[in-house]
Parts: sequence; C-alpha cells; structure tokens
Amino acid sequence: MSGLAMTTFLVPDYDEGIAFFRDALGFTLLEDSDLGAGKRWVVVAGASGGRLLLARATDERQRAAMGNQAGGRVGWFLSSDDFAADHARIAACGVQFSDGPREELYGTVAVFTDPWGNRWDLIEHRKAA
Repeated sequence: MSGLAMTTFLVPDYDEGIAFFRDALGFTLLEDSDLGAGKRWVVVAGASGGRLLLARATDERQRAAMGNQAGGRVGWFLSSDDFAADHARIAACGVQFSDGPREELYGTVAVFTDPWGNRWDLIEHRKAA
C-alpha cells in the first residue's frame, strides 16, 4: 500500500473553494474537470504536495458538516518555511487567526479558521539542531 493520496474537503461552491485555497493559502489548482450535471473533479495541492479534492456540498447533511469537518478540532495542518510571511499573507486575505502565533516545542504555530468554519494550524517546524 502506498499511503494516503488525497482527502475530500467540502465547500459550498467549487470556484469559491478554488479561490480560497489558491489566493489565501497558496495552493495550486491541479485539476478542474467537468463531470456533468453540475459536478466537477477539483483537486488542489499545497507546496508540500498534500492534496484536497474539493467537493461541493449538495444536500443538507453535507452543508451542515461543511464547517465542522473535524468535529471542532484543528483538522488540517499547513506547513510553512517562512511563518511570518505566510501568516501575514493569509491574514491579508481576511482569514481570522484565533490563537497564536506561539512557540511550542515543535515550532511556531497559529490557529486560523477557513471561511466555512474549519480550524487549521499554520506551523513552521523547528529545525533539528
């Protein structure tokens, strides 16, 4: 078995999801294919290669889960090589940070919330001595 390749991330609208991940988080749009009947296969990737399949929430159950995909916990971890620059860029896009920046044993971290209510960590891991 090779490992986890991608995970699904619910969004209210494909284009809104693409814009957030591209503009605020610096992700790359890898694929946007029309599957017909209003459905698309939309894949974005972060600089470290982590991939998300953006899935448009289509019913009440999915819409209710959209901002609570990790049950209120931090569910996604965005790695940074330049915490200060990434923090400033993300904040400049209107993203709200709820905690940090703070220093932990593993590095510098701040918690932010995406436009739909999911919680993320922005982390610059401490370099090994």
